[in-house]
Amino acid sequence: MNSLTRKTDNTIAQFIRYVFVGGGATVVQWGLLVVLKEFCGMNANIANAIGFIGGLIFNYVISTLWVFDNSAVKNKAAEFTAFALIGVVGLGINQGIIWLFDKTLAEREVFGDLLPASKYYLVGQVLATGIAFFWNFFARKYLIYNKTEEKQ
Repeated sequence: MNSLTRKTDNTIAQFIRYVFVGGGATVVQWGLLVVLKEFCGMNANIANAIGFIGGLIFNYVISTLWVFDNSAVKNKAAEFTAFALIGVVGLGINQGIIWLFDKTLAEREVFGDLLPASKYYLVGQVLATGIAFFWNFFARKYLIYNKTEEKQ
């Protein structure tokens, strides 16, 4: 239990913490996505991008306080920029998958009567979240929070 509450460089403990932080960021992102798409009529990709920004800010704040202890980047502005750029790659993965489901697969109605075409973006979001989660954790862990390298 101590490895989940005290500062640690243990990858397994950090991964477990990141699951919780990523879950919170996902709630923020998905909440904004659904509200903006369903209640405001916004395009799924635009709503997802706005949700991404909310989730990114949540993820960065909690990750720097609880998940990752030793940044290889000394400047906080540079650290956030690197954190965000990794997130942007994750967003690209996410957007591509949502587009595939919301446009290409929905137009072909590949799920038939199982799901209305207007909800395909949600299936894409679930898949995209899983893929982007692994990209974001490992890229951040080894590119930003790897204390063995000195980066400026």
